[in-house]
This record gives sequence, structure tokens and C-alpha cells, in this order.
Amino acid sequence: MTTTHAAAPPADRAEAQPKRLRSATAAGRRRIWGTVAFHTGAGLLSLLWLVPIAVVLITSTRSFDDIASHGLGSLPHSFTLGGFRAAWVDGGQKQALINSLIVTVPAVLLSLLLASMAAFALSRYDLPLRRAALLVMLGGNLLPPQILLIPVSKLTEQLGLYDTLPALIGVQVGFGIGFYVFVLHGFMRAIPAEIQQAAVIDGAGPWQIYSRIILPLTRPALAALTALSFTWIFNDLLWAITVLRSDSKMPITASLLGLQGQYVSQWNVVAAGSVIAAAPTVLVFLRFQRHFVAGLNLGAVK
Repeated sequence: MTTTHAAAPPADRAEAQPKRLRSATAAGRRRIWGTVAFHTGAGLLSLLWLVPIAVVLITSTRSFDDIASHGLGSLPHSFTLGGFRAAWVDGGQKQALINSLIVTVPAVLLSLLLASMAAFALSRYDLPLRRAALLVMLGGNLLPPQILLIPVSKLTEQLGLYDTLPALIGVQVGFGIGFYVFVLHGFMRAIPAEIQQAAVIDGAGPWQIYSRIILPLTRPALAALTALSFTWIFNDLLWAITVLRSDSKMPITASLLGLQGQYVSQWNVVAAGSVIAAAPTVLVFLRFQRHFVAGLNLGAVK
């Protein structure tokens, strides 16, 4: 009975092992330093974005005498909510916020409803000229809105809707629906056709397929578009000052301009008005944050 001994590794293989270890160690160090550099840069960039927000929040809770005595960039020596009361009551922010919500909520719901129905028809059925219709909707969003200010203003006057909130709702729906259709079309087109075919075999009609099958599957996209459209419409200023004239009907963004003119030197009141104007969009984004990220990731994969 013979015994066999393991063959000794060749000399070149024995010499290569320390080189591999050194290479792996160097690669690990590079990854560690790269991670440290990335987090350091991201932290500094986040700090750069958060500093102005912190300054506005601190300024809104300072008194006018404190700012006048110590300067706008000094540390706070007082705490008061009088700036919020002045902006909310005397500055007209309360009515302006109500006007913004009256315009934004119906405009968002109506835009997404019409866009989802149009995207469903264009993505799930072989309609004539459907690609041309989609390109026309998308092309409308490429036009600069400044060239359409006078036509839109004249059109609302001829329709008898000038200086009314329904006119602003119609403008927001008309200029946003093309982009929403384009986004929802991509999501709905990626849904397997077998799901719709199975529903048709079970006797479902187009409305049932749309409302019970396709629409729930596009919930991440709808949530993402809800957050985006709410932010765009709520923060819009251009169309508000185009189709509205009365101060009592102006939304929060236009009212903020008037607040700056009314309290030109009272930075605490202006800062408080800015916080009031930004609060609804922040709350909506936090509410739809999880769905918003999921919608973006799903869109990236598709």
C-alpha cells in the first residue's frame, strides 16, 4: 500500500499569492476611502441645502427688535410666534392658503384621472394614430409657457372665466396632463397583456379592467405623480398672476409676493410666510415618500 503526498505548489504560484493579498488589501483601502469621501461630500452637500432652511426657520421665530438690534445673521436672542400670526391674519396667508388648496386638490385629482384614462386607452388598445397623439401631448410640454401667457389670458376672458379659480384649475390641468399621460403610458404598457386577456375571458369590460386591474397596478406611478403635481401646482406663480387679478383670489405664492411688499423690512414676518407656504408641499411629499421612491425605482427598471 503506497501513500501519496500532496505536491508542493509551483514556485510562481507561491510568489503570486502575496501579490494577490497586497492587491486585495489595496482595493479594500480604496473602497474604504471612496466610501468616506462619498459620505463626506454628501454630508457637506446636505448641510449646504439645510443651512438656508434653518436660517429661515430661526428667523421666523425671532422678534423684529431682535433682528434690528443684532442683525439677520446673528444668533437668536428671542423666541416668538408673532411673525406667524402677522403673516397668517394681517398678511392674508390664511385665505391665500385656502385658495391654493381649492385650486391644487381638484387640479391634481382631475389631471391624474384624465391622464390615467388616456394612458390606459393609448397603451392597452390598438387605436389609430395613438403614437402621434402621444407625441402631440408630450410636445405641448416642450413649449415655453411665456409665449402662451397672452393667449391664455385672452381665452379666459372670452370664456368669461377670467379672475376665477376654475380658470386657474383648467389651466393647470391643461398644461400638466400631457406629461402625466406620457409617464403613465410607460407604466401601463409594461403590464403583461395576459392579465388583461384573463380579465376579458372572465367577462370584464374596459371600465372594470381600467379601475380594478390596471389602475391598482400603477399605484406607485400615481403616487409619484401626485407628489410632483401637487408641488408644481401649489408652488406655481406664473399662471396665477396671468388669469387672476383680485387679491382675495390669489394663491399662496402670489400672496407671498404681496407679503414681501407689505412687510418689506420685517424679515421675521416674511420668513414666517415662507414657512407657511412651504409646509403643505413638505407634508404631501412626506406622506407619499415611500410610494414616490418606489415609483422612481420602478420607472428606472422599466
